[in-house]
Amino acid sequence: MTSSLRVIEGGRTGELTPGFLVVGASEVVTLEGGVRRGPEQSQVGRLLADDPAGPEAPSVAGWEGRVVAVGPRAAVEAALEAEGLPLGRFARIDAAGGAVTPGLIDPHTHLLFAGSREDELVLRQGGASYLDILAAGGGILSTVAATRAASEGELLAHGRRWLDEMLGHGVTTIEAKSGYGLDLETELRLVDIAHRLGREGPVDVVPTWLGAHAVPPEFRTRPDGTEAYVRSLIDEQLPGIAAHGRARFADVFCETGVFTPDQSRRVLEAARGFGLEPRLHADELAPSGGAELAAELNAASADHLATPSKAGIRAMAEAAEAGNPVVATLLPITTWFLMKDHHAPARSFVDAGVPVAIGTDFNPGTSPAPNLALAISFACVNLGLSPDEALAAVTINAARALSLEDEIGSLEPGKVADLVIWRVPTTAQIPYFPGADLVRTVIKRGRVVLDRP
Repeated sequence: MTSSLRVIEGGRTGELTPGFLVVGASEVVTLEGGVRRGPEQSQVGRLLADDPAGPEAPSVAGWEGRVVAVGPRAAVEAALEAEGLPLGRFARIDAAGGAVTPGLIDPHTHLLFAGSREDELVLRQGGASYLDILAAGGGILSTVAATRAASEGELLAHGRRWLDEMLGHGVTTIEAKSGYGLDLETELRLVDIAHRLGREGPVDVVPTWLGAHAVPPEFRTRPDGTEAYVRSLIDEQLPGIAAHGRARFADVFCETGVFTPDQSRRVLEAARGFGLEPRLHADELAPSGGAELAAELNAASADHLATPSKAGIRAMAEAAEAGNPVVATLLPITTWFLMKDHHAPARSFVDAGVPVAIGTDFNPGTSPAPNLALAISFACVNLGLSPDEALAAVTINAARALSLEDEIGSLEPGKVADLVIWRVPTTAQIPYFPGADLVRTVIKRGRVVLDRP
């Protein structure tokens, strides 16, 4: 408990900016201590209250956008006063008996796109597969056409709409992929708009370049189309994206019928040479070698993993054991919306000691769902994670998937003060009410950005 009550330096400069003190919580779940894997994935650091109004009830204090103390209210107040931080300069925020968690982090979204693809639902009901729809010019290619034609203003308005929706479900940071341009001009535009939306706030946006999302129409008629496009990614798109300086990651759709492991490796190695950290769409539709490649490249994250091979799981487990964990970012809403009869083997990853994160995969075709709390429910019901394992998967492990675990994902002194107050007394009820609006208050960088009475 001593470390939880440590008060970081700063805040005694005479500035008028107040801090905040969350009181009246039934429980505070801190996730302190770093990334979770194996049995530790269910150890979330829960502080409980016999009486939410009592002096021993857990509280969280923040100052100048950072967490400064977590622990029993009386002890936190005494520690603040001892550090010269007058309690009168802390705005009290009453959790009203609700649970408190770190802000949720969605580590896999396709935030920016134009058009919609609701017709694909009927096609899938008729038996069409994902690759069937793509081969017929639908799927990603349909969205590419609409996105290339969309104006900057339309894409900005679209992004703001869905970021507001995500915020309402407790999300304070997301990753946003490009990938619906597939040419340098549109990919640059998508990455730039994602960056601008993050600066606008309140939700932080981490841009990822996904030029290798599919082979664009202008290359598909060529006999060497896929290989020619891979060369253009390496020789044209990547230098432009790197010079632009907005993207943090590079991603490739490593999948049978899309990009091979060798092609994916070449793109991601070139991207790393430009300073972009690799991540992969891996083994979504078939065991395609994506998990093995992610481990080989020490990628930040391997995503989807609905059909990994045993060798792929083993490779990721060995990487984790060697101290180079690749986060398995699983997307349970996607397999459900694609009407699959199988789901990512989350328990196999947890049992193998691979850290597991959960994302929405928000996109216009296969997961038009911006609700990360709903993904928690699906992770419990369809993937077999416990509520605590799923909570770790959308906080500290999701932060690790974005290489931000030193800044966000937990409530501990020195971290960014991103937190959610829920309208339920225990986090076990978050997955128990699928799709419900359970968020009372969202605090982003120490500032209340959403408050529902």
